[in-house]
Amino acid sequence: MSVGPCPCQYTRNVTKKNGAPLPTRALGSQTEECMDNFDFPMAKMFCQRALDIEPTNLTILDMLGNICAELGDMDKAKQISFPAGWPVYVFLKAVELSPEEGHGKYMYLGQIHTGMEAVQYFSKGIEVMLNIIDKQAQEASDMGAAAMPPEPCVSAKDVSVAFCSIAEIFFTDLCMEEGASERCKEAIEKALHYDQNNPEALQLMASYLFSSEKTEEGRNYLIKSVSSWLPSLQKEEESPASAEQPDEEEEEAQTVIPPYESRITTAKLLIEAEEFE
Repeated sequence: MSVGPCPCQYTRNVTKKNGAPLPTRALGSQTEECMDNFDFPMAKMFCQRALDIEPTNLTILDMLGNICAELGDMDKAKQISFPAGWPVYVFLKAVELSPEEGHGKYMYLGQIHTGMEAVQYFSKGIEVMLNIIDKQAQEASDMGAAAMPPEPCVSAKDVSVAFCSIAEIFFTDLCMEEGASERCKEAIEKALHYDQNNPEALQLMASYLFSSEKTEEGRNYLIKSVSSWLPSLQKEEESPASAEQPDEEEEEAQTVIPPYESRITTAKLLIEAEEFE
């Protein structure tokens, strides 16, 4: 029976001949390679080694937080113990080092926390994303119409998804707070402003309207939400299962189809709206 290389072999490979650790960049590359291969335990080992060398490296801190989240260890995603003995809150440390750059850490912190604290993290992440979008637009304008604009690192859809996260919190955890209904609706409207075809935002608006006893309006939003992704799902189910590599059209369709849990909610709402076909 064949087995993969043991961690000690990797440890030997990441040291120089004189026994000194390789630079942080090399360890970061090893970490990314393991993440690409979904070997998150090994990626975590490389990441922690890199932080032994450079404990305040923002990129490595973000990577370690993401790895812990992928491993389902959300407590360690918030707090990692280092050899020096002092606890480092990975994402919070990244916020401390660079509060106005990198929205991803705020999105993860929003997922890790609950209630108003989560809202604050998502809101800050949205602020960072909007600044990035403004910067991207300015750079594209400076380059001129003839130049090929670079691939945007943040899109309006990303902002829309973040507003959906805020809306869900006011719809659930903070539903009893004063003004929760208004803030929930405001977040949904902003989500639709940045992406009017976002099925999650459309479905949230339907839920909100149903809860406000505006059934007919809610039904219209729900049907629009389902219409935005159901044809893609049906096409995927009808396509041959033997295709090894999905083409670009299929990959794009995958990004449109909501996750399974969201589709369960869709089914419940359709029953509530008496839409059985």
